[in-house]
Amino acid sequence: MRSTTRLSLLSLCLLLLCGCAALPPGSKRDPRDPWERMNRSTYKFNDVLDRAIVKPTAKGYTHLPRPVQTGVHNFFDNLNYPITIVNDLLQGQVVPFFSDIGRFVFNSTVGLGGLFDPATAAGMQKNNRDFGQTLGKWGVPKGPYVVVPIFGPYTVRDGIGAVTVDYYANPSNYTKFWVSTSLWLVRGVDRRARLLPLDATIQSAYDPYAFIRNAYLQNRDFMVTGGQSQSEEEQEQKLMEEAGQEEIEGTAPPAVPAPKAPQPGPPKSEAPPAEPQPPPAGEQPPGASPPKP
Repeated sequence: MRSTTRLSLLSLCLLLLCGCAALPPGSKRDPRDPWERMNRSTYKFNDVLDRAIVKPTAKGYTHLPRPVQTGVHNFFDNLNYPITIVNDLLQGQVVPFFSDIGRFVFNSTVGLGGLFDPATAAGMQKNNRDFGQTLGKWGVPKGPYVVVPIFGPYTVRDGIGAVTVDYYANPSNYTKFWVSTSLWLVRGVDRRARLLPLDATIQSAYDPYAFIRNAYLQNRDFMVTGGQSQSEEEQEQKLMEEAGQEEIEGTAPPAVPAPKAPQPGPPKSEAPPAEPQPPPAGEQPPGASPPKP
């Protein structure tokens, strides 16, 4: 827990130092982001750190053989899977709870410590749950959006979940400090490498900060209310695309609907003119002069 305390204190200091950034001209305040000035400053700090260290390291990591990268990714997914198992139970997901236990045991044994993923090949579903999601299922409001130095975006609810139940459910936090820190760093590089294809989309956005914020909040809302959990990569890709579409629609001028052309109604059936009927015997047709004697 010492590492979490140090990082929390560092994050708090940096947030206080960076809390006076100005908003972009013409931007409107998002009610989900009341700390936007501070968050934008933290985002800039994280972006500088990413460009200087994290992104170059991730690019170098992508030059490793593909099986090595897949093995590393599988290992960390399996290592962190007890978080999903614990939150299955806390959410009352009984069937996924036992299924995820079987998946974890199967990959830890047959999969050689999680380097391989035979559970997916065997048809066992992969879930992704955390305590922030569990709190949302219980009806706890998500609270303000916040960008934490080094760690990135959270909501208050997600941050509480990350430093409480999820922290204690992660087996790597029960190792020595240098081991857990090394695992966390490698895990971060692996995740950053998988996000590299999205860099061009983010940088081409009118406001990258708002783009990432919308994508993150949509992702968290989906995990709470969207039903069945998807894999982490599918969620990131899907919601980045949705956030980009939302931004395009939000900046485009509203289309003026074209006037509708009058729709021709069904042709009215015209009755044929009635044929004149001969008058009954002994009666004169109207307008005729009486017969002469």
